Amino acid sequence: MASRHVSLTNRCGESKSPYVRSHMDNPTAWQLWTPETLELARQTNRLLFVSIGYSACHWCHVMAHESFDDPRIAQLLNEHFIPIKIDREERPDIDRQYMDFLQATSGGGGWPLNVFVTPDLEPIFGGTYWPGPKSERAQMGGTGFEQILVKVAQMWKEQESKLRENGKQITAQLKEFAQEGTLGGRTDGKTSDGDDGLELDLIEEAYNHYKGRFDSKYGGFGSAPKFPTPVHLKALVRFGCHPHTVKEIVGDKEVKHARYMAVKTLECMAKGGIKDQVGHGFARYSVTRDWSLPHFEKMLYDNAQLLPLYLDAYLLTKTDLFLETVHDVATYLTTEPMQSSLGGINASEDADSLPTAIDHHKREGAFYVWTLDEFKELLTDEEATVCARYWNVQPNGNVDRRYDHQGELVGRNTLCVQYDTPDLASELGMSDSEVKRLIGSGRKKLLEYRDKNRPLPSLDDKIVTAWNGLAIGGLARASAALSSMAPDSAQAYLAGAERAAACIKQHLFDAKTGTLRRVYREGPGETQGFADDYAFLISGLLDLYEATFDDSYLSFADTLQQTQVKLFWDDNKYAFFSTPANQPDILVRTKDAMDNAEPSTNGVSAQNLFRLSSLLNDEKYEKMAKRTVAAFEVEIGQHPGLFSGMMSSIIASKLGMKGLMVVGEGEVAEAALKKARESVRPNWTVLRVGGKAEAKWLRQRNELLQDLDGSRVMVQVCEDGACRLLDAKEVNELFAHES
Repeated sequence: MASRHVSLTNRCGESKSPYVRSHMDNPTAWQLWTPETLELARQTNRLLFVSIGYSACHWCHVMAHESFDDPRIAQLLNEHFIPIKIDREERPDIDRQYMDFLQATSGGGGWPLNVFVTPDLEPIFGGTYWPGPKSERAQMGGTGFEQILVKVAQMWKEQESKLRENGKQITAQLKEFAQEGTLGGRTDGKTSDGDDGLELDLIEEAYNHYKGRFDSKYGGFGSAPKFPTPVHLKALVRFGCHPHTVKEIVGDKEVKHARYMAVKTLECMAKGGIKDQVGHGFARYSVTRDWSLPHFEKMLYDNAQLLPLYLDAYLLTKTDLFLETVHDVATYLTTEPMQSSLGGINASEDADSLPTAIDHHKREGAFYVWTLDEFKELLTDEEATVCARYWNVQPNGNVDRRYDHQGELVGRNTLCVQYDTPDLASELGMSDSEVKRLIGSGRKKLLEYRDKNRPLPSLDDKIVTAWNGLAIGGLARASAALSSMAPDSAQAYLAGAERAAACIKQHLFDAKTGTLRRVYREGPGETQGFADDYAFLISGLLDLYEATFDDSYLSFADTLQQTQVKLFWDDNKYAFFSTPANQPDILVRTKDAMDNAEPSTNGVSAQNLFRLSSLLNDEKYEKMAKRTVAAFEVEIGQHPGLFSGMMSSIIASKLGMKGLMVVGEGEVAEAALKKARESVRPNWTVLRVGGKAEAKWLRQRNELLQDLDGSRVMVQVCEDGACRLLDAKEVNELFAHES
């Protein structure tokens, strides 16, 4: 047996990740996930203690303070294990495989994710937050982290063979669970082209799934905690935008109710504490059913998805609240601290911060919560009265102690909109315009005070390729839709999207190999891009093309699509793996099709392939799109509500795509573009030749366009391999029946 003795030193300072670096002063001798570290575990025959988290994670910070800074805990970890600290945003593949283990064995999950792993990388035991030696929970008699470390070390010493065998059995089970995307094959191991076995009735089943879980009082689905889940809300709000065939299957009343569920949820979120009512952006989730108490971290991937979702809601309802929220989130993504000087958009803002510049202990939500005394001190009497009523600011605070486990929010208030302004005006005997004016001036003063006097939450300034792709798409769509009514704002949002795209292309794309890197911080990271990096960025570039008709974005998307196919496509059972082949530190190669906080890789990829096939007249892409959907036939058939991101592609597989081709420059052409940009139009693409769109590359790539006269004004709708000309009246009626 190899020697177990080794002297470890903390290596977190070698990482570029802000999250990993934040542990560099721990007495725990953290190692990095590298081939050298994994080889060290094999040589010393030690268990790996793998701890995975991210910068904005509140409980990650709690555990770091309670345990990883504790000398006794550090001694146990350093003497008996190889402790490894990982940023989940840099290595989502490692996070996924061990989170799958934890969820399969315990039924739960979350971060920090802490897993004990054999030198062969097979997991044997795991959990999330465990109380440190001096924590209130440990002192009350609960199982603490110290007890767990002692027990696991003892078992490895006395029952190593048994633990290794358990690890192998668990890994074998994980490989069985990872069959998602392989059950849809036929007897020859391949799916039949154009025959995915999925019927449009699934849309109705997905609707019923959400109808049964809908919270009619507060919006959202299920009980607390509540997450925004933008991908599911997007499907619901768009049901009525699909062809009439879909409405006939689901039912007109059901389609309206689907939109109602989404709109109700979005309204409650926009008025809730999950929304930064003074500044900009949304927090990651709500601890409470009514969206009043958030976990205060703000994530790029949430806000990047919420932007186009609120845009859809505005375009379909014309509700002022949704338009305000579109501007709010777009502003958040295109200004400091989120948009970096490089142009890329940063990953997240922390939940915890110092209450004042002279404090030494960070508190959760300190940057965002208020006391009534602060309102009275900072605002005029009128402003304080109106704003306190409007946002439910109470003398003793409005946070339920049951949810404030560490007592950090006692006497403080989260800001949640309690009134529509006409109702508040009536109650206070004021005019609606006066109430709005006082709320506006009060908000401005609170924001100025907050920015000047409260230390900012820590910023994770990693530029993550996938998340930037989501943001590029949202900003591009917002800029196009708002270009007529708010041209200055629209231009700022478009500039933000183009800067982010340029940053990714310059710093994270290798033109020689056509490949992406996952993360930029102080230079490109070592981790190669995963399938979601390609999928989300391609989607964003397609939106950016349709906002600008600059075909360099379409060319870039086509290049990336070819690389994604080369690296991740399953030629046998179809669809995309999440990781490339032959990756040595991954136990299980999975395919991602169920939507979570982020949309599924295969759901986005299928839609990308359909869109590219329409724009480029490429039958190969269409065939791959259909095969991607078909690969998950069994899983979608069993639980359609978990595959919301696949719904548009299922419909496209059955009913096809529609393409709007605008040629030349003139009144009819501009009217068609305006209609397209200001409509919600799933399974449509928009292509432009002539006018301000040179489209030189596109003409070469799409053979149907090579001989097109770009000076002749015309608008065509193309579907099923044929195009028809539209006159002015037909242009005016575009999308009228799909809204």
